[in-house]
Amino acid sequence: METIAIKDDFIKLGQAMKLAGLVDSGVEAKLLIQEGQVKVNGETEYQRGKKLHPGDCFSFQGREVQIK
Repeated sequence: METIAIKDDFIKLGQAMKLAGLVDSGVEAKLLIQEGQVKVNGETEYQRGKKLHPGDCFSFQGREVQIK
C-alpha cells in the first residue's frame, strides 16, 4: 500500500489522486470518480470533493493509497 502525507486536516479525493500520481488532472479524477471507479475505505465514492483524513484509504485500478 502506498502512502501520501498531508499537512492539513484533510485533502479532497480528487487532489489526493493527483498527489498520488494516479491521474494527470482534476478533470480526469472527476470523471473516474463519477463513473464509480474509485473506492474510499472500501466503499465506492462518487464525490470528487470527498474529504479524506489521515488513516483513510482510497483505491483505483488495484492501487491502494493511505492518507498519513
